[in-house]
Amino acid sequence: MIDVAKAAGVSKSTVSLVLRGAAGVKADTVEKVNTAIRELGYVYNRDAAGLRSRESNLVAIVANDLANPYLAQVIIALEGELELRGYMPVVVNINESVDRQSSMVASLKEHNVAGFFITPAPGTEAVWLRELADASHPVVCLMRDVEGAHVPTVMPDNRLGMYLATRYLIGLGHKRIAFVGGLTTISDYHERKDGFLKAMREAGLTVKDSDIEPSSTKRQGGTIAVNRVMDRDASITGIVCFTDVVAYGVYTALQERGLTPGKDIAVVGFDDLEDSRLMSPALTTVRVRAEDIGQMAYERLQQWRDNQKVPENALVGVELVVRSSCCSVEG
Repeated sequence: MIDVAKAAGVSKSTVSLVLRGAAGVKADTVEKVNTAIRELGYVYNRDAAGLRSRESNLVAIVANDLANPYLAQVIIALEGELELRGYMPVVVNINESVDRQSSMVASLKEHNVAGFFITPAPGTEAVWLRELADASHPVVCLMRDVEGAHVPTVMPDNRLGMYLATRYLIGLGHKRIAFVGGLTTISDYHERKDGFLKAMREAGLTVKDSDIEPSSTKRQGGTIAVNRVMDRDASITGIVCFTDVVAYGVYTALQERGLTPGKDIAVVGFDDLEDSRLMSPALTTVRVRAEDIGQMAYERLQQWRDNQKVPENALVGVELVVRSSCCSVEG
């Protein structure tokens, strides 16, 4: 606060008044203080000065989209790991907004959180994560990697999962397979697409640009994506989906076209949500245990705090769960 006061040309007490939002401070003085705060990178800690050195038990979970049912499962698992060890999780939703992510994290830092778990919003810059993370405030990314950030990421083995899904359809005789869903601005989209392409190349099968259709990760995204693919080429007999939620939207679009998943066309998801086995037909999918992600994420945070150095990334194992949504193709 003394540094801010010197930079702004005001007293320390004036800085304190501005930080507390007190009335009676001139607007130009407030602007000078806020400019100095931004330039110095100062973060106001709301704890009393005498409590600054106290260890915080608050841990922030910054979720990209709490409407995503799989992410909700991951957060529930992570909350359990944290509470078991005496931490108090604080969950905030950024709704895929990098601006909201920045403002939420800045507010959380004021409360001296012990660390951050973040599912980075599209457009998150590596330098922002690097500057946020240190041994006092470790950062662990969930599900999405930001290249060059140098913070640990815990995520499924996306390439292997989509490779297994695609190989399964190829084994059933499918040659015209589409990959639908996912945002091109996030790492897991590219990893899953890589797994799809690897399986197709190994089988000597052609993939047209029109066989790949990114979309939002919501149900409607799957509906829109598969309609675009099928409008371009009705010869598609199998569809691998970015997530189970995308696959639910694919089901809707196919049924509206008079096609029955599992009978007329094969569909595979990714995540293995609880509802997937209840779909009609039950969805074949790639299982990723949310409990494993929660456990590994907590371990990475604690390793950083204990060892004062950045831990390695962690890949969570995957397995193909075969149900009723995939038919075979002859010839």
